[in-house]
Amino acid sequence: MKFKTIKTDEEYESALTQVEMLLDAAPESREEEELNLWSLLVEQYEREHYPIDAPDPIEAIKFRMDQLGLKQKDLTVYFSSKSKVSEVLNYKRPLSLTMIRNLNRHLGIPAEVLVKESPNRYKVAVKRD
Repeated sequence: MKFKTIKTDEEYESALTQVEMLLDAAPESREEEELNLWSLLVEQYEREHYPIDAPDPIEAIKFRMDQLGLKQKDLTVYFSSKSKVSEVLNYKRPLSLTMIRNLNRHLGIPAEVLVKESPNRYKVAVKRD
């Protein structure tokens, strides 16, 4: 199959077949080079036609905690208090700029994920007079 930009779903499926056939290519072989080229073409098509939104910031924090085996109390150093950790993780308090910087710097969570508005919105109680 000839290398070219993928423009249709049919071409995309054919490219995926090519990638699958080349997965066991020997390192530094011509087949490995072809695999790399097909992979780039597939990746470009997927980026354009199947974009993936950034995750919810709180879910990203919880995921990173799980990856690192952290508990809520372990985040106190980044949030300044247990209550703030709990409020943030339960969508009762938005992340502050300091929290975002700390989570980015120390846990490696991308800032662009942390600054994204949460689709779950914050469950802030409205005080009625």
